[in-house]
Amino acid sequence: MNDVLVAVRGITKIFPGTTALSDVSFDVRAGEVHVLLGENGAGKSTLMKILSGIYEPTSGAIVAGGNEYSKLSPALSAQLGICLIYQELSVIDYLSIEENLFVGRIPTVTRFGIPVVDRKGMHNKAREVLARVGLARDPRTLVGDLGISEKQQVEIAKALASEAHLIIMDEPTSSLTDTEVAKLFTVIGDLKRDGVGVAYISHKLKEIPVIGDRVTVLKDGKYVGTYDAKTTSTDRLVALMVGREIVHGRPGGVDATHAEVVFSVDHLSSRDGWVRDVSFNVHRGEIFGFAGLMGSGRSELMETIFGVRRKSAGLMTLNGREITIDSPYQAVKQGLAFVTEDRRATGFFHNLNIEENIFVVPALRSTRRALSLGLIDRAQQREFGLSYKERLRIRCASSTQNITELSGGNQQKAIIAKWLAAKSDLFIFDEPTRGIDIGAKAEIYSIMRALANEGKAILMVSSELPELIAVCDRIAVYKDGTVATTLANADATEESIMQVATS
Repeated sequence: MNDVLVAVRGITKIFPGTTALSDVSFDVRAGEVHVLLGENGAGKSTLMKILSGIYEPTSGAIVAGGNEYSKLSPALSAQLGICLIYQELSVIDYLSIEENLFVGRIPTVTRFGIPVVDRKGMHNKAREVLARVGLARDPRTLVGDLGISEKQQVEIAKALASEAHLIIMDEPTSSLTDTEVAKLFTVIGDLKRDGVGVAYISHKLKEIPVIGDRVTVLKDGKYVGTYDAKTTSTDRLVALMVGREIVHGRPGGVDATHAEVVFSVDHLSSRDGWVRDVSFNVHRGEIFGFAGLMGSGRSELMETIFGVRRKSAGLMTLNGREITIDSPYQAVKQGLAFVTEDRRATGFFHNLNIEENIFVVPALRSTRRALSLGLIDRAQQREFGLSYKERLRIRCASSTQNITELSGGNQQKAIIAKWLAAKSDLFIFDEPTRGIDIGAKAEIYSIMRALANEGKAILMVSSELPELIAVCDRIAVYKDGTVATTLANADATEESIMQVATS
């Protein structure tokens, strides 16, 4: 247990305009789970990318395999047995499981003097590592036919197939159900018994004493300390990580049902069957939440409202007038905002900087033709970028920095900023705090409440029941494509919600 697999000593990483890491030391031992904790922007991902050879440190040393290195390349990192599993999984859907396991290092055998793919060797090795991670699938199964938790098992199996000694997991449970999380923790326990070390990044504090052995806290790119994961309280970790009191929203919610209705849905159904005869109202100043099990259709409902999915029946009204939405463009023009579940895939434009991402929606609302011709008011774009950077406290070197360089929480703030800039009337937040830290979560809750106080209508989908109860004024329990019941905040408990969702 005391054998150190990999260590970093005095690591500093400076990007233009910002210091991401400053004199940080960290190590992972054989057979342990070492949790890395900190707010978005604290430097966790930067440190892991240095270990995996993606980033080169400005100064400091990496100790692995009995040798000291000033930097690693991806090839050297893999050779040393270090494997990074990203939050956004990198499996290839159109390849089989066994093909995914050997991407970039296909084994060969020589037949009549010619090297050919060792299909039998791949298959046998795949069966071996799939058994280790508990995935009961034929190795020839297409990865596209797997569920999200099974794809994650394939990622872990890929690491084992490469003989990894240290596996870095970045937010591995962010898209998993409780049952899938328990299954993952069983796999991690097996890895520990085999002497594999795990560096584990998570913002779900309740996971830390369950899965962790040690926890290291980073703040603003600096090392705060390393603590016993089993005995250090959550409150202590929050204080170390954030350094301020966290307020999770307005306790008990507010009763906005006496206020006028801003948005209503009447017998809405989608053509694909995910949404079936849904009706609800949202009042001015109200945050209306949607709870439900994975696969119940909550996100599909939001996509139908926003025009991503085509509706087959039903009416929607906004501010007293009926609205017709057959596309996201129409939704934007009608005054709807959608902070999507997968921010990297659908939340922002990867090739644009922060201020360009913020300005694109207000520009679209004002004139589509001018935008298509590239006629952008750059001065106004700059003004918007600087204004919302300050207003939402987006941590960045400059508003002209590419949005992909930001931490997850700051990317989410930039996404929210574009809808604020568009002066939308209805805001849809689908899993708005997935994969971001507790401090950034509190800021997003405050933004949502401020919007409600301005008289906006807010729809919120979340898989975290304590979050819904802390933030929402009413909560609809969504089940099998429709609203099963709606609870006032005062009547909503985790037990009452789950009883309806699972009945």
